[in-house]
Amino acid sequence: MSALELVNIRKRYGSVDTLKGINLSLASGEFLVLLGSSGCGKSTLLNIIAGLAEATEGDVRIGDRSVTGVHPKDRDIAMVFQSYALYPNLSVARNIGFGLEMRRVPAAERAKAVEKTAKMLQIENLLGRRPSELSGGQRQRVAIGRALVRDPKIFLFDEPLSNLDAKLRMETRTELKRLHQMLGTTIVYVTHDQIEAMTLATRIAVMRDGHIEQLASPDEIYNRPATRYVASFVGSPPMNMLDATLVDGTAQIAGSQTVIPLPSSLRSQASRKVIVGIRPENLSLALGDPSKLTIEAKVEVVELTGPELVVTSSIGNQRLTASLPPRSQVTVGSLQRFSIDADGLHVFDAVTEKRIDA
Repeated sequence: MSALELVNIRKRYGSVDTLKGINLSLASGEFLVLLGSSGCGKSTLLNIIAGLAEATEGDVRIGDRSVTGVHPKDRDIAMVFQSYALYPNLSVARNIGFGLEMRRVPAAERAKAVEKTAKMLQIENLLGRRPSELSGGQRQRVAIGRALVRDPKIFLFDEPLSNLDAKLRMETRTELKRLHQMLGTTIVYVTHDQIEAMTLATRIAVMRDGHIEQLASPDEIYNRPATRYVASFVGSPPMNMLDATLVDGTAQIAGSQTVIPLPSSLRSQASRKVIVGIRPENLSLALGDPSKLTIEAKVEVVELTGPELVVTSSIGNQRLTASLPPRSQVTVGSLQRFSIDADGLHVFDAVTEKRIDA
């Protein structure tokens, strides 16, 4: 039995289709991340699961029952919003236990549940404070605690870390990962941050324009992107996308004389316009090994980020970015030959933008 099942979920606002037939099934204990840019429909989908919005078509099933038309409070879900949404006049302890208080859970049982949750989140020393006395990271932990204390079937998170600075985001992300591993809870999590998606999820649904572009594990999303959009959205720096033509088992890069031999598994493909994708980390400085697949480009910009040297070059009128070790010797204006890791070569059809496999 699935913990959550969405069947042909559609949402229209007038003549605008926001969601265009979403189907997915989530097993108990999974951590699903809905990933996509602003306006792709991910928060709308989360609100439909929560019951805060009504689908135009389709069915939402939680456990063994349909919850379409069921009030949010009766769906056995808990939601953590982007804003902390804490009661400013209540203590941390009462904020965490407020849902239980509304359900008339006995005071002793409620206090025990709040104490257990606070200890899990390492905020037991903050229970007597009010939200105004807390940092952003502490407030977010309280909001998470308010969801955890209810022990629902599904937890819903709507970009809960977006209001935190980079350091707090990383710390809270680690805390969420630890909690999921410890509790085995079922989570649906919305974000536009690919790092959050890659580090937290057991599966990622990459959304675009109201539909799911690819639903897969983080490893498959990263190493075998199904479409050009998925390939370019996930990864930092983003994947290089070079316009090319397949000819006799090679990819001829548009606007230049550069020819990239294709792996043997792709050499039988018919001639056509394609997009060759190469992740920046799959490029390295060529050291004269003739067996290596190489590509030459003119270096335009060199940026040291600390852990890596990001080199932006040009092949004709197209850009090529490489992530190199920080001590790499590269000169702006020079012609540099890069080696390509053949396993990191991705080819997409120029028309459909779908991945071309053997």
